Amino acid sequence: MKLFEDTYRHKGLRMKLIKTLKDKGISDENVLYAIEHIPRHFFLDSAFDKIAYEDRAFPIGEGQTISQPYTVAYQSQLLQVRRGDKILEIGTGSGYQASVLAEMGAWVYTIERQKKLFDKQKEFIFKKKYPNIKFFYGDGFEGVPAYAPFDKIVITAAAPFIPPKLVEQLKTGGLMVIPVNEGDLQRMLRITKKEDGSYEEEIFDYFSFVPMLGGKEK
Repeated sequence: MKLFEDTYRHKGLRMKLIKTLKDKGISDENVLYAIEHIPRHFFLDSAFDKIAYEDRAFPIGEGQTISQPYTVAYQSQLLQVRRGDKILEIGTGSGYQASVLAEMGAWVYTIERQKKLFDKQKEFIFKKKYPNIKFFYGDGFEGVPAYAPFDKIVITAAAPFIPPKLVEQLKTGGLMVIPVNEGDLQRMLRITKKEDGSYEEEIFDYFSFVPMLGGKEK
């Protein structure tokens, strides 16, 4: 069984990571606080312990990755998270992004299509710390309609288009942060839902994500 320990060395490496994120333009103090106080190495295999706080993605199995901290911080900053926000996350992965949002005081509804990754969350180390995270196994394109509408939605995979069912589950005035494109690079978009059900788009930087796929993997 893996022993979880957060040492002074780990905390020091997180402080260095926070400086890197600030240098790259992350300014939301709540985002920075959350990342500084969440042990990222807990979400990775122990083999990654010494490099867990490098600003890069790492494999977590099933062809998926834990996003680089800058990407997590960037998406979280664009979401403009407020305490008590109801946020739908598409692509649980390791659970790290969900934990950052929960640390910021949001209620997080996170959906994963890979059964093996979903099953890992049964032993999620922060279950007691973050009772405000609910885990779902399902198709991200379908969302979680039973719990809609959501204040915010974040997609942590490369979407080929903006999923209409997710727009439906966003409340009027709500925000969705989504990387869109089927190529090697995706453009980060933030959409704001209007009263008539349509939305406005804001265009941000390029990133590289694993593809967002439909259906469920057993």
